[in-house]
Amino acid sequence: MFPSLTTTTLREADGPLVLLGPSLGTGGERLWAPVVPLLGERARIVVWDLPGHGNSPTAQRGFTVADLADAVAEIAAAIDAPYAVHAGVSLGGATGLELGLRHAGTFSALAVLCSGAALGTPSAWHERAALVREHGTAAVVAGSEQRWFAPGFVAAQPEAAGGLLEALPGVDAESYARCCEALADYDVSADLGRITDPVLAVAGADDQVAPPALADRIARDVRRGRSVTLPGVAHLAPTEDPAATAELLISLLEDPSGDPPPTLRPSEETR
Repeated sequence: MFPSLTTTTLREADGPLVLLGPSLGTGGERLWAPVVPLLGERARIVVWDLPGHGNSPTAQRGFTVADLADAVAEIAAAIDAPYAVHAGVSLGGATGLELGLRHAGTFSALAVLCSGAALGTPSAWHERAALVREHGTAAVVAGSEQRWFAPGFVAAQPEAAGGLLEALPGVDAESYARCCEALADYDVSADLGRITDPVLAVAGADDQVAPPALADRIARDVRRGRSVTLPGVAHLAPTEDPAATAELLISLLEDPSGDPPPTLRPSEETR
């Protein structure tokens, strides 16, 4: 049975649905807040939270990334909209790829930000799960600061970075650990060719967790893919470069299979 996920509506509209997914350790509303005002009035905007994050209840049992995708698909099915776009960051992006595999056609396009067909190594995820179970999520704040943000961002944008980092100790430790275990078991590398939905893979040039090569591989291996690399961005594109992120989402709303906006330089492997 898939986990219970709570959603928050950030903007009401009669148009298409933009369903936004979070990164591990973040609440969806805080992560995506800088992007929402830039999307205009064209779409209904809803965010979902991981178990034990933001407004979602804590995880009562283990789950997989595929289980998260099933839960998100149910959320989308319950919302009346002419069509929908899903955009997720890191674990939220991995959920997007599983949506393409398990629920083809539910979304007109999938934006996979700062993510990949596999992330990290199983041993590293199990080690982090053990760390937070013993010491709580406060134990991963320092490491998250290094992973999440490009050099200089914290100093330049202390309020944006600080808000995310200060909320991290409030994430339920057991739920965070179960998310780590879901990522340890996640690898859809061999299945990308089965994804028929249009996929936009977005990478941060400074992302050490999901470097641009992972986005390029997604774009190359899915049937209808393209990739874009954002300069000066690490692992949380909606916070680090909300303008570019919004521009890309608007491009998907206008044409799910169209070319990237001309003001953004596509990765060399974009097709």
